[in-house]
Amino acid sequence: MAAAGAVELDVAGRTVRVSNPDKTYYPERGFTKLDVAHYYLSVVEGVLRGLRNRPTTMQRFPDGVDGESFYQKRAPKGLPEWLPTARIAFPSGRFADEICPTEPAAVIWAANLGCLTFHPWPVRRDDTDHPDELRIDLDPQPGTDFADAVRVAYELRELLAEHGLRGWPKTSGGRGVHVYVPIRTGWTFTEVRRAAIALARAMERRMPDLVTAAWWKEERGAKVFVDYNQMARDRTIASPYSLRASSRATVSTPLRWEELADAAPEDCDLRTVPPRFAELGDVHADMGDHAFGLGSVLELADRQAADEGLGDLPYPPDHPKMPGEPSRVQPSRARKR
Repeated sequence: MAAAGAVELDVAGRTVRVSNPDKTYYPERGFTKLDVAHYYLSVVEGVLRGLRNRPTTMQRFPDGVDGESFYQKRAPKGLPEWLPTARIAFPSGRFADEICPTEPAAVIWAANLGCLTFHPWPVRRDDTDHPDELRIDLDPQPGTDFADAVRVAYELRELLAEHGLRGWPKTSGGRGVHVYVPIRTGWTFTEVRRAAIALARAMERRMPDLVTAAWWKEERGAKVFVDYNQMARDRTIASPYSLRASSRATVSTPLRWEELADAAPEDCDLRTVPPRFAELGDVHADMGDHAFGLGSVLELADRQAADEGLGDLPYPPDHPKMPGEPSRVQPSRARKR
């Protein structure tokens, strides 16, 4: 029996308690905590496909999208005994035990904690040092929009094919596009990030008026930034089918390539994605049937270094200084020194 002010949901044979089910999480549209739980129930196999056995950071909004939020990396107290964890190493050398969802109940349990967005690492819990996904984040800068990111995504699709790779696109839930490439394990974070940099530079060369690989915002202009640092250790992006903290309750939605050109991110939300999922299922379900090599892209990186003198690019500020990394001083500040 659920306590007063709570409901119990049957989730694949486990009972998960949802407290304060009437608490408003999305005020503009009136969506409640229970609406969020029911949303995740409706797409649970899809979201779990993106989370299964992955160390996962929970982006929590205990009082809804208009309240304070935080990223919870360490597994909280009171973790169910059936929800495993994995020890991950941060760039600082410190460690944390993060949740690793393996079954549907874990998704609803996290939603009850106010987790709206799941941020899984691109690794599995049995090997946390070697990514099995190359995630390419196409991030429109001011002056560009989702349609620009879509144009870049289609060109990226062609570039990936030239290197024997295949990508699966999804909306970010905002203005951007994410493209996932499943890869064979064995490469380090440094190597996979280097592959992302090589692809970013190749895209910049192909679409110089629309694409940038510049880390410093002041150098990007009105272009789509290929955020290579999303492949740095401890950097994650919203999982497939994750809700986002937007007023419309948008969803980071997997799409088929033929759908992308006509997609509108604001049309993919808490209300519209469940019937889509019921009709089509998880359109990225076959990702797990593939694993590609990065050899060709890393050879491209070698050529960029040998022929053009293009080496590493800056890491995020919380990373230790890496061998061969250029200065992290903002260019305009460096000129004033």
